Amino acid sequence: MFNDIGPLELVTLIVLAVLVFGPDKLPKFIQDVTRTLRKIREFSDNAKNDIRSELGPEFKDFEFEDLNPKAFLRKQLDNDELGLKDIRSTFDLKREMAELTDSVNGHDTASALPGPAPTSAAASGGRVDMTKKPEAPKDERPPFDADAT
Repeated sequence: MFNDIGPLELVTLIVLAVLVFGPDKLPKFIQDVTRTLRKIREFSDNAKNDIRSELGPEFKDFEFEDLNPKAFLRKQLDNDELGLKDIRSTFDLKREMAELTDSVNGHDTASALPGPAPTSAAASGGRVDMTKKPEAPKDERPPFDADAT
């Protein structure tokens, strides 16, 4: 719950608690907080047990963590009835991405790609930078739009 609190932050919280509640009231406050947390945890456990008993024996393997969509999907995908583990083991994402980048860059498969004839830069073996936008001529001004101003 408080995994990201460092030692300096913890000391600061303790000093603040002593300043706010005072050294004489702080132990009673800590006891009240722990008692309240214990009652909340007990109430939650009782509610879970009541729900499990009301659902009946057909839901004996029901876990409340399965109500979280991530946990439910993870549990269903780990089930090997669909054969997803075999599919996942045969799929190599790094190899697929390397083949895709090679085909986009035109290293090995530029001549085998269907479509229009390659440009002069691609035909000569040069690299075409597709990330940059073509620059507009310096003399030409963009069209004026009176409604946009």
